[in-house]
Amino acid sequence: MNISIKGKSVHFDDRYLHVELEDGRVILTPMSWYKELQATTFKQLTNYQFICQGTGIEWSELDYHLSIESMMSQINQKAA
Repeated sequence: MNISIKGKSVHFDDRYLHVELEDGRVILTPMSWYKELQATTFKQLTNYQFICQGTGIEWSELDYHLSIESMMSQINQKAA
């Protein structure tokens, strides 16, 4: 795992999950990729924490976890 890919903040809009990384990059992925997150309230979405030394995101109330590295891999696979 590339430990340098660490999250700094998470934001949402109607279409995208935005993850700002510590190095200043921002990852945008469609919310449609995360059916579990689409079915929640805005308050639940904002109740996240970074886990695994900042390399993952957890929504403990939802029992849902995302790896930032896997998000980047999905972006690369979709672009190929």
